[in-house]
Amino acid sequence: MNQKAFLELIKSQLPPKSSLIDEVATVLDISYDASHRRVTYKSKLSLEESVILAKHYSVSIDQLFSNEVEHIVAVKKTAPVKDIKSLLAYYQNSYKSLLPLINNPKVKMIYSAKDLPIFYTSNDNLLSKFKMYVWLKIMDTSLADTKFSNFNPPLALLEAAKNLGQLYNGINAIEIWDLTTINSTLKQIHFYYEAKILAKEDALEICDDLVALMHSISQKITSQNNTFKLYYNELLLMNNRVLVITPTSKSLYVPFTILSYYRTNDINTCNQAEGFLNIQMEGSKLLSKADVKERNIFFNKMLKKIESLQTLITNPKLLEFE
Repeated sequence: MNQKAFLELIKSQLPPKSSLIDEVATVLDISYDASHRRVTYKSKLSLEESVILAKHYSVSIDQLFSNEVEHIVAVKKTAPVKDIKSLLAYYQNSYKSLLPLINNPKVKMIYSAKDLPIFYTSNDNLLSKFKMYVWLKIMDTSLADTKFSNFNPPLALLEAAKNLGQLYNGINAIEIWDLTTINSTLKQIHFYYEAKILAKEDALEICDDLVALMHSISQKITSQNNTFKLYYNELLLMNNRVLVITPTSKSLYVPFTILSYYRTNDINTCNQAEGFLNIQMEGSKLLSKADVKERNIFFNKMLKKIESLQTLITNPKLLEFE
């Protein structure tokens, strides 16, 4: 544990002229002399003491265990999504964590989008309902025999999803896509349609929602070019990694399971991730600054994929969709 860095981080949060020794003594309920030995690094903080201080000052536990030499990084795992209740909590917790970031030009979120970012499928349309269905059907055994037409998420879940989707519009965001970013959603539509779990009319409506989404993102590129940047990378596949940068901290989210992430605030790890994301962006086309032709080429490729699926649904005698 890097005790010096940990205590310095706590000290930086204290009011001016406050005594770190007095603070540590009070929080840990130890004598002034015992606190002095810890603050001057003559004695080591125990694991229990470190956790108490971290909780009291809302310091990331990553700060206790990060070790650049041994390449050890502490991470926090977000709660898994396993049913409607936990999915609702996911939306609500995500909303709370992102709320302080909105309308702040000093904040930046970089999203390496292997799949459609959840913010785009958090709405009140059939596409958003379908994505909820896909996630829950995989994780919640009670939905094993439920067809999409019988899936009726509660109003609270739909409202929480919509709130999260709307909130994203106020965040300074950078997204990196490749041509496969839309693929998993298309394959999910095709899979459930072929399994006769998703009705033809619903499948086509979800495709229409995807078309509308592509047009919406295309318009967002130009209407929000100060707060939104979209990069198209032709070489590297994305992995849904998310890096959030604020004036005082960095947080890296790495996928663990469906909608579950490992999160770390370890500065060295976050800096390395930022460096790699910058390499990705340098090797990408910034569609926000590209001419109309370049943007249209990208989105037309996405629309062509959707059109191919629509054609396959309406004419099942065609070749298998991939």
